[in-house]
Amino acid sequence: MKKKIYLILVLLVASPLSAKVETLDRIAIIVGDGVVLESQVTSMLETIKQRYADQGAALPPAEVMLEQVQERLIIEELQLQMGVQAGVRVGDGELNQAFEEIANNNNLSLEAFIESLEEQGASYEDLRTQVRKEMIIQRVQRGRVGRQVNITEQELEGFLATEGSVKELSPELFVRQILVVTEKQAKEILLKIESGEDFAALAKEFSTNTNAKSGGEMGWRNLADFPSLFAEALKHQKKGFISEPLKSSAGFYILKLEDKRGNLVRFEEQWHVRHILMMPTKIRDEQFTKSELEEVRVRAESGEDFALLAKEFSEDPGSASRGGDLDWLSLGKTAKAFENMMVSSPVEEISPVFESEFGFHFLQVLGKRTEDLTEEVIKDRAYGIIFARKYDEELENSLRTTRAEAFVEFKELD
Repeated sequence: MKKKIYLILVLLVASPLSAKVETLDRIAIIVGDGVVLESQVTSMLETIKQRYADQGAALPPAEVMLEQVQERLIIEELQLQMGVQAGVRVGDGELNQAFEEIANNNNLSLEAFIESLEEQGASYEDLRTQVRKEMIIQRVQRGRVGRQVNITEQELEGFLATEGSVKELSPELFVRQILVVTEKQAKEILLKIESGEDFAALAKEFSTNTNAKSGGEMGWRNLADFPSLFAEALKHQKKGFISEPLKSSAGFYILKLEDKRGNLVRFEEQWHVRHILMMPTKIRDEQFTKSELEEVRVRAESGEDFALLAKEFSEDPGSASRGGDLDWLSLGKTAKAFENMMVSSPVEEISPVFESEFGFHFLQVLGKRTEDLTEEVIKDRAYGIIFARKYDEELENSLRTTRAEAFVEFKELD
């Protein structure tokens, strides 16, 4: 049974005539199994008033401000109670790391940050308590709401197709064009391009467009600023893309996507690698393992099929069945020793035997490329935008439901 308690902390002072009671704090609101204290309401009100004063803005009506503060504290208390029920904890080590990040973001050491707080009259311990609460609430929200958010591939594609997202997310593209009268001419030029002839030189020689002298340059443009015929052809394409002949009223266009720029543009160096791995065991020490692998390497260098040797000898469970093929790798995806050997190895040459944390290897780089990852980055950003919108909607609905179902009692205070 819940007791209606008005005083949470009292100080009793002994007196020959009577006992004096001094109120230190009072319960303002009973929320489920917890409470919101009068001091919490007062403190948040003072903080809000100070922010309005700093901004030189007029305060909203006192009753409106009080109601908003009360509701915010009720929701906060309900979520903290959920955290307790779910066993959510934020340890001191994790909290310390969060404060290190806060201090770094302010270009201060943690010690200097604490000194700065104290100079401003703020309490470091009070701030730690508040940050711990916020971290718990964030975890409660992610656990309660995050799993409710579902984004389909159709939603993602639909969002990416909107004019606003195209303008906001698409990089600037540097495109060249060739315009000719007939489709036959266009196909002949495509054959020249495929055989290695320079696109710009072909534009100067064959294009009937006014920008032929500049090699067909169209300048830097956002995808939304291209004619729809061009935009549709260039959408989702990687750097180096050459279009098929595009029919228009002026003739047939061939486009080349020569470069990209913008915050979401990302190019990544990649290596196509295969390897053979042998690992020391209790009955096969490091020296014996290395010498055995050296013999396999000699066989590979002498012309034996690398893939067959990998299937027979490699102890890498992920690649042995594929002839040692690791597919295309970028930096940071492998052990450092492996990466160093991969980067320094000429294409097609078989590397020396080397050691990594996994054992002894030798590898062969089959190819190198610069991969355009811009479309993947854009897709990730779009997913994040949609997720944030849906998350906010789900969170608002969840908090509204939680608030409606909770037991809340306001106390009359003098």
